[in-house]
Amino acid sequence: MIRQRTIQQTISTTGVGLHCGTRVELTLRPAPIDTGIVFRRVDINPPVELPANAMGVGDTRMASVLEKEGVRVSTVEHLMSACAGLGIDNLLVDLTAEEIPIMDGSAASFVFLLQQAGRAEQDAPKKFIRVRKSVEVREGEGVNEKWARLDPCHGFRLKFFIEFNHPAIDGSGQTAEVDLSFESYIQEIARARTFGFMQDVETLRGMGLVRGGSLENAIVMDEFRILNSGGLRYRNEFVRHKILDAMGDLYLIGHPLLASYSAHKSGHGLNNKLLRALLADPTAYEMIGFDKAAAAPAAYSTQLEQEWAAV
Repeated sequence: MIRQRTIQQTISTTGVGLHCGTRVELTLRPAPIDTGIVFRRVDINPPVELPANAMGVGDTRMASVLEKEGVRVSTVEHLMSACAGLGIDNLLVDLTAEEIPIMDGSAASFVFLLQQAGRAEQDAPKKFIRVRKSVEVREGEGVNEKWARLDPCHGFRLKFFIEFNHPAIDGSGQTAEVDLSFESYIQEIARARTFGFMQDVETLRGMGLVRGGSLENAIVMDEFRILNSGGLRYRNEFVRHKILDAMGDLYLIGHPLLASYSAHKSGHGLNNKLLRALLADPTAYEMIGFDKAAAAPAAYSTQLEQEWAAV
């Protein structure tokens, strides 16, 4: 049986929110079977719980934000991506401010925290959402068109195309594809950092965004080049980060997907729109489990050995 998974022990870290710029303490705690990923604003009395839920996403400007009765938890996608990549089903996430800390701009710090906390297999089958027929959402027209799509697949594959018309991005590769049946999330996706442009900083800060951004937690570019002294971690790091984000956005559906995801210039808003379109059609998906590991897709049946082997 492919089992549900949580962590063995509580672990904490501190950091700064990318958009709010506020220092925040993040604590990850084990959670019982069928809890899901639940964010808790412990700076509020009494604490407010916001479950990871596609229908609970409100603001999607440059991040996925969970909202409930005026309470927000922002920038959940990198931690959610790490949970998806390591197969964490149940987790309590305590926060002392409204935003998940950005750490180094990738999911690598969250992978490290989860690994240090250890895995705990639970006595209940992992639940999967299997896409049964294709679902697609589109926005814009012509050169401004963007889209995202889910197709049936006995596994989990992602393919992404970006287009920014910037020499540093164009020269690094605009397409990336990963099949988690054969490739490692930790090795191929987790270390890809978020990115932005110097010329946009003042405008975004005026909108209350990127107040905690720096060369320490993002790839930053001027009009021509990358400003970070260390360069890129992957040749096509920009588009790999979009896959990292997509994995986190898609995991907000509450369970791992059996699907092939493809996207052209998509972002948090369109990814959430795609999940809502899927959930709106009960004939497009089904909830399943696997009594025998051999029957499960390799993307999930080998996840323990592939992503937790070094722990």
